[in-house]
Parts: sequence; structure tokens; C-alpha cells
Amino acid sequence: MHYDYLIAGAGLFGAVFAHEMHKQGRKVLVVEKRDHIAGNIYTEKVMGINVHRYGAHIFHTSDEEVWNYVNQYARFNHYVNSPVAVYRDELYNLPFNMNTFSRMWNIKTPKEAKEIIAKQTGEFAGITPQNLEEQALQLAGRDVYEKLVKGYTEKQWGRDCKDLPAFIIRRLPLRFTYDNNYFNDRFQGIPEGGYTQIVEKLLEDIPVLTGVSLQEYQTANAARTADEQDSWDRLLYTGMIDEYYHYRLGTLEYRSLRFETEELPEEDNYQGNAVVNYTEREVPYTRIIEHKHFEFQTGEGTVITREYPATWKKGDEPYYPINDEKNGALYAQYAELAKKEANVLFGGRLGQYKYYDMDKVIRSALDMVKEELAR
Repeated sequence: MHYDYLIAGAGLFGAVFAHEMHKQGRKVLVVEKRDHIAGNIYTEKVMGINVHRYGAHIFHTSDEEVWNYVNQYARFNHYVNSPVAVYRDELYNLPFNMNTFSRMWNIKTPKEAKEIIAKQTGEFAGITPQNLEEQALQLAGRDVYEKLVKGYTEKQWGRDCKDLPAFIIRRLPLRFTYDNNYFNDRFQGIPEGGYTQIVEKLLEDIPVLTGVSLQEYQTANAARTADEQDSWDRLLYTGMIDEYYHYRLGTLEYRSLRFETEELPEEDNYQGNAVVNYTEREVPYTRIIEHKHFEFQTGEGTVITREYPATWKKGDEPYYPINDEKNGALYAQYAELAKKEANVLFGGRLGQYKYYDMDKVIRSALDMVKEELAR
């Protein structure tokens, strides 16, 4: 077979690109190294509950075109992300808002909260923060930092806050209203029935090979006789850009995650909220997800997932790029190599070494489609 596009990766970026090109009459083939499609937004039914296998995914956007786009493929509920944070025996609302400050300092008004924060941040006013700890103390003060930022951040990045760059939290939003909505975006929700259905619909009528990496596919294809080999004009690669180049310039760094999922058939409501963060350094996981609350399910039985940050090594799933100065410089070198590729495109969080929310993935894929069609 001859294809206009060979697409490596059946995650959200690859699926949107494949779908749009297929609509335009282009012939595409998708290969996916995992045994399923949908990448990290993959959801699967467990005890009748849609479980987010690779961590919580809450769709949120201010891009109305993207919102309308995803609503073609699933009906979204009105879920609002309002996580809770546990610090020792204390419980706080997130993001940092008047509910947080009222619980922390036994106050009622924004004026009282602002006075306390101003007093705590005052000693750091005018200095240039040299690390994440100094940045957080300058933005929010010691109480918020010690209870809600320090331990969680150190677990997430596997390093002391004093050893992390300040830019990681250049902004630390403080809200002086009683509003627990984590996101400011106009549109927000969870697809009823899970995320996998969206990618299934995007890839409908498109050939997809799962459980096959790009290298495995290319090796098997090369072993065929000349008249049996597949061919393609352009390749879209959504895997790690440094892996594509066999790490010839060095290895980009990531943080990984480990998920520990537990089925509780006798429990109807484990924690009362979809997402509960644990901000002490001594608690090894960063959060517990109770999946049924994403879709407002009731009844007996629940499924929870503990999320453990982990040091990434080759062979592990990379989740968060470490976008510090060193890795930024290395990625720039790989990006220069990519520019010289006549018929290879790099997309998504791994191909572009960038943390993307789901709406930004879709926007980036749609933009790439427009560029390709304009060639």
C-alpha cells in the first residue's frame, strides 16, 4: 500500500491529524506501540466505572473552536475541577482561594487574607528569586508554601525546592474569592463514557496497527519483497524526538509516573472527591483519584488510583518534560535537525518536548493540518 502519511502514535495529536487528513482524501496509516489507542487519555471500564489509566484528565479550554470540535465526538458533562489538598490532619481547598485562607488562618474577608500574605511575603519583596523556594515565598508566603507547595513539588520533581529553578512557578495564582474552580477557562468537563470513544471516532475507517512501534513496523516492512512493501510520502512522528534520532545529541530529561489502581467493590465513596492531593513529602504519592466522581456516578463499588512520581529512565513512559535551561538547549539542537527533514513532521508533547494540555494538543494538530494542506 502507498500512504500519503504514516503516523507514529495513536494519541490525541496523531488521531486528530489522521482524522483531518483522512477527511481531505489523504490515505493514512497509524502505528501505535501500545496495545491500545488514545495515548495517555485512554480510559477503560472497570466495575462499570471509566478509569483514567494514565492519571486524571480534565478537559478545559477557552478556545471555542476546539471545544466545539471535541463535542462532535462525545457529550461532555459539567464537571468542575475542585481538588482538595491534605496536609497532615488538615484539609484545604484548591486552588488557593478564600476557602483555603479561611481554613488556614481562621479568617473571613479578603482584606484579612491579603494582610497576612503581604506580611509573609514582605521580607522577600524586591529580591530576585534564585530558586523555586524563594519564588514561592515571594509569591504566597511561608504558610501556603510550607503546607501546600513544598512537599508536593519536591515529590513531583524528585528534588528539593531549593534545587529547582524559580521559573517553574513564575505565577502562583491567589484568588480572593470563595471559588474552588481550579481552571479559569470558559469551557470545562469530562466526556460521558470516557475519552477513548473520542479517539475511536477520530480513527474510524483509518487503518491502525497497535502493539507495533515505528521501528518494528519499518523493520518488518523492509523485510518484505519490493512489490509487497508499504510506502509513504510523509511521516508524522509523535514519540520522543531524541529517541527518533537515537539520542545522538544526548538524552532529554523527563519525569515519569507510576499508577497504583485499587478496586473497592464494597466501598461506595472512598474520599468524596475526584482528586485529593497529598502535600506532605513523607506521603509517597502526590494524589489519589476516585474515578467515579468524574462522571457523578453513585452506587456500590469504586476504583481509586494513587499517583507516584518517578525518575524517568529509557524504557519508561515520559510524562513531563523537564524544561530547564539545559534541556531547552538540547531540544533546540534536535529541533534544528528536525527542520532539515524534508518529509518528517514532529508533533505532540514528546515530538515537540513541550507540556500540552489537551486543548493545546488539538489546536496544535489542527494548525499542522492547515500548514500541510497549504503546501
